[in-house]
Amino acid sequence: MVAAALNGRAKLTTLTFLLCRSCFNRLNYSVAVGLHSSAKGFRAFNTLHHCGNFFLDNCIKSIPVGVLLNWPTFAPSIFGCCQSFSTQASPAEIVDDVLAEVLLVMANSQSSGEELCATYIDKFCNDRNLSGAIRLVRTLHDKNIPLRPSAHNRLLKAAIEENNIGLLCQCFKDLLVSCKSLNSSTYLIFAQAFIKENDVPCLLRFVREISELIFPSSTTVMNRIIFAFAECGQIDRALLIFDQMKSLKSKPDVITYNTILGILGKCGRIDEMLNEFLAMKEDGLIPDIVSYNTLITGLRKVGRLESCLVFFREMCEREIEPDLRTYSALIDSFGKSGNIEESLRLFNEMKHKGICPSIHVYKLLISNLKKMGKFELAIAFSNEMKESISNHHGSNYNRQKNR
Repeated sequence: MVAAALNGRAKLTTLTFLLCRSCFNRLNYSVAVGLHSSAKGFRAFNTLHHCGNFFLDNCIKSIPVGVLLNWPTFAPSIFGCCQSFSTQASPAEIVDDVLAEVLLVMANSQSSGEELCATYIDKFCNDRNLSGAIRLVRTLHDKNIPLRPSAHNRLLKAAIEENNIGLLCQCFKDLLVSCKSLNSSTYLIFAQAFIKENDVPCLLRFVREISELIFPSSTTVMNRIIFAFAECGQIDRALLIFDQMKSLKSKPDVITYNTILGILGKCGRIDEMLNEFLAMKEDGLIPDIVSYNTLITGLRKVGRLESCLVFFREMCEREIEPDLRTYSALIDSFGKSGNIEESLRLFNEMKHKGICPSIHVYKLLISNLKKMGKFELAIAFSNEMKESISNHHGSNYNRQKNR
């Protein structure tokens, strides 16, 4: 054990580390470390990468942010010389020194530094130093150093823990500006924070700020936010953001409308869905295959078969080729309505166009045939389905089947 003697207001703290047995021949070292409050150097863990990521992560988590450590010289061949460090540093100094440590680890270990960055973000958040975490995210972005999605999520969760929706919005804005793209789970965490939050003006203000801040890419971000709100059951707020978009620079695009059509269709709000489809065309946007499939699927669920046919013909007139999803919805619709002949016609048309029926389509058709009392046809299609499965999986499928 080595004690570092310090003068003035220095405080003595002992940290005991169980070093890697394979690296240090199963020897344990107890290191007494002095914390010098007036020194200004922040030289954090500049040799710990030799001990592995697990050792490094636990060292960082055991020391408060701002308490910056250099190892004393008790084994020169391993740790190097003793230097002083500071317990008093500004947020900017702390982030600068963390960055220096990341760059050092990256240079010495030829790693991306993602794990170390994530550890520091987690440490900042645990110490409720969100300003430091946000500053670090910005700095890493400026230096083109990647940050794991889990680190983004940790920062947002820390903001949520503060019960400050304004702080949450600020953190999310900083992430949007600092990062090229965010994981879908990050959007979902942001949206979930509003489940128990009634500050609608704050949400709308955030939407307006995002529209201006990252235009023209803001439309893509808005689309993902709307989808995230819908995913966690906040349908009305998703629609509220959509309505807000119409008055902003980041206008709704085809993807936005397709998302809204899907949301309304799943909720059974069919008339609203049809109105938005009409508004989409009035805005000069051209519906695509996703638009029509979403409409047909929504209409099928409420039994509006005639409307399904209207939009099916419309998409054909627009020279939009139906795909497997289109045919699946129509085949099932006609089958359930008792028009099994049209269902069979569409099934054959689909195969003639080179679209391979899925197992789901076969099962829908077979089920409807049985309900109509056409058992021989049902058996024939059941055999066809089995043959299709066998051809698709090849000999591997047959071997598994015969086990």
